[in-house]
Amino acid sequence: MLLAWQDGLKAYAVLVDDEEGEDVDITNPRRPVKIAEYDLDALFPQILQPDQPTLTEVFFHDVTVKRIEGRQVMVASYWDAGYVALDVSDPTRPRYIGDTDFTNPDPELLESTGEAQVPEGNGHQAEFTRDNEYLIGADEDFSPLGLEGRNLTDDTTLSASQGSDTPQLEPGEAIQGQTVFVGRACDTDPAVPPGDGSQVAVVERGECDFTDKLPNVERAGGYIAVLIFNREGSDACTATLGMSVEGDIPTFGVIPRDQGYALFDEPYDDEACLTGDGTETAPIPIGTVGDEVVFTSYFDGWGYVHLFDASTGTELDTYAIREAHKPRFASGFGALSVHEVATSSINPSRAYLSYYAGGFRVLDIRNNELADVGSFIDRGGNNFWGVQVFSSDNTEYVAASDIDFGLYILKYTGGP
Repeated sequence: MLLAWQDGLKAYAVLVDDEEGEDVDITNPRRPVKIAEYDLDALFPQILQPDQPTLTEVFFHDVTVKRIEGRQVMVASYWDAGYVALDVSDPTRPRYIGDTDFTNPDPELLESTGEAQVPEGNGHQAEFTRDNEYLIGADEDFSPLGLEGRNLTDDTTLSASQGSDTPQLEPGEAIQGQTVFVGRACDTDPAVPPGDGSQVAVVERGECDFTDKLPNVERAGGYIAVLIFNREGSDACTATLGMSVEGDIPTFGVIPRDQGYALFDEPYDDEACLTGDGTETAPIPIGTVGDEVVFTSYFDGWGYVHLFDASTGTELDTYAIREAHKPRFASGFGALSVHEVATSSINPSRAYLSYYAGGFRVLDIRNNELADVGSFIDRGGNNFWGVQVFSSDNTEYVAASDIDFGLYILKYTGGP
């Protein structure tokens, strides 16, 4: 992702590469000059919520820059670290202004279902309102099912999620079994030993794609599920991450490497892990039987919208379409997560949302709350991804891109 902005006679661009941001001076576009590179959670550790064990996927995903009260204000959407406001008037030295936190328990889920669960994070994209009074954030979440993992032997948490395209546990469904370490399970690795029909295969991340590992476990037979733990390397070790993976066996992960080691009572050295290059395999013999684990699924809804006080970062309200927090819409109806928000260039209280299969939505801010005031869903359904406002002849329009059907031009016709 790239965003450019003008500051007087100078022009800059920020490049988002997930791990960090890079600022480039593009005043002379023929000779762009890299002027800064920064990892925000290292520069400003106060953006993290270490008391929330689920908020571990911290990376730079999206960005906007706007001139507010004489300074260039950047809002970096930093996934599980939330939305971070920076003064980039001097882009070589970003200055911390403030950031948002994810409320525990998840406020939208609690309001919609009465269920108290930890927040998921997923700070995907945000924009200021026209008057800069509010910041509206869109949390993208493609999985409406949460996962609780436990090491029953040690009575500890396993920080896992369900694989993207593997058999899913339905809400309330559980899988329990004894763990067996089967190595990395790549084609070039030692063969996966067969299980006894009730065990969970524990696989080490690395060397090959997740999808390439599963057939080797499935061919070995005797496993009811797969659990993957992280590899060595400065970008891995105790980090968790979701998995884009295809297979025919329930798959969970990626849990931190130390949690994987603990399943087999193997000592873990974080310093050695961080300095590794990702090629060293775990010193656990293949076929080692480990602790008993259980994974239980629960419904936690799709991604939704936050309203923040722009000056303090305080969360004022949340919004989700009605279907997004009803368990019967967890599958079979397309993705019901918000993707992006675009705020009106005319009305300081209005915002437009692209909501994947939930269509196009219009919100107004009323008394510090988000009110649903309009929507559009085509007769054949939609899969809206991008949204951007523009004006022509003093009339505001919205360009909304649909992944399946192309570009729509929309105009809000209800109310002032």
